[in-house]
Amino acid sequence: MSELDDFRAETRAWLEANCPQSRRGAFRGFSTFNYWGGRKAEFQDEDQKVWFERMRDKGWTVPEWPVEYGGAGLDKHRAGILQQELRRIQAQPPLQSLGIWMLGPALLHFGTPEQKAEHLPKIARGEIRWAQGYSEPGAGSDLASLSTKGELKDGQWVINGSKIWTTNGDKCDMIFALVRTEPDAPKHQGISFILVDMDQPGVTTKPITLINGDAPFVQTFFDNATAPEGNVVGPRGKGWDVTKYLLGHEREMIGSSMTNSVTETVSSVAKAKLGADGLKADPSLRMAIANHEIESWVLGIAVERLKDMGKAKQFSQFAPSVLKLMGTELNYRRGELLMSISGFDAVNDLFSEPVHSYLHAPANCIAGGSNEVQLNILSKRALGLPEL
Repeated sequence: MSELDDFRAETRAWLEANCPQSRRGAFRGFSTFNYWGGRKAEFQDEDQKVWFERMRDKGWTVPEWPVEYGGAGLDKHRAGILQQELRRIQAQPPLQSLGIWMLGPALLHFGTPEQKAEHLPKIARGEIRWAQGYSEPGAGSDLASLSTKGELKDGQWVINGSKIWTTNGDKCDMIFALVRTEPDAPKHQGISFILVDMDQPGVTTKPITLINGDAPFVQTFFDNATAPEGNVVGPRGKGWDVTKYLLGHEREMIGSSMTNSVTETVSSVAKAKLGADGLKADPSLRMAIANHEIESWVLGIAVERLKDMGKAKQFSQFAPSVLKLMGTELNYRRGELLMSISGFDAVNDLFSEPVHSYLHAPANCIAGGSNEVQLNILSKRALGLPEL
């Protein structure tokens, strides 16, 4: 038996012994039913707390991060085995976190030793919940037009302006924000990436209610909010470089969420709901489900290829845009198919998984840079097509 076989056997045994039964089964996506950590965090039940703490203590909330930052230091092969074994038992994620998906990779790449030591372990342990402060009311798709400004006074950044579509900003502790610190610099320059504590009088939020009744986004206001001078990640005025790196991770995360968060395939839902006879009676639905399964399989391969390219330091600046397009469009069709399969039964429960997926899918197509923006990036920068 190889070392990897030993690791798989040990991992399988540990998960069987330590993952509570209630933490296995259908995943509710990025909902409030999952654990997001932070100073204001509350567990849904004792099993959720036990599952999180056991995974945290193993360093498996961020299995590939270095041990000194709260990870387990697993290599690519062992991290892949861990994910396979988690999916095998349909284990729900112990911790959801923008800090893990976006800020952490940016800090590992651009952060100072002090910033890494301060923030990464707290992200891994779920002690701080992070929000993203990019879009503004006047600068959404054209992000470089942002106007939130920061002035350095007596060793502190004094920040004024507003961010919008801040995911769960009213529940977060800190925000990584793009702030214009050099107002006379060209549009894509003079922007700094600053870490701001949201628990201060100068930061307030206002919820934005969506069509499904959820309010996962807020508008965030900065009114003479402050941040230490040392909270700039990367060089001052070069936040656009940090942003491009981070957005690549965000788009990769959104696109790949179809492969690492879905615990039930559409075909398994259809079989359970309609049975073999029901599926036989609807050939068009069968074809749609088959196409969806094939495209899901292709997306999974694309995600694995992108991970391998990253490990080999062969970064593609356009791959995250492709992945984001593929994943969110696939997720959109998944929502439509689940509604077709469930019919009126789903409508009777607005909190059911089919309804939630169907209504939330359009937001995924907008988040992280709308799909139309991704198409423009690919057409102009990757293919070199002229603007019309």
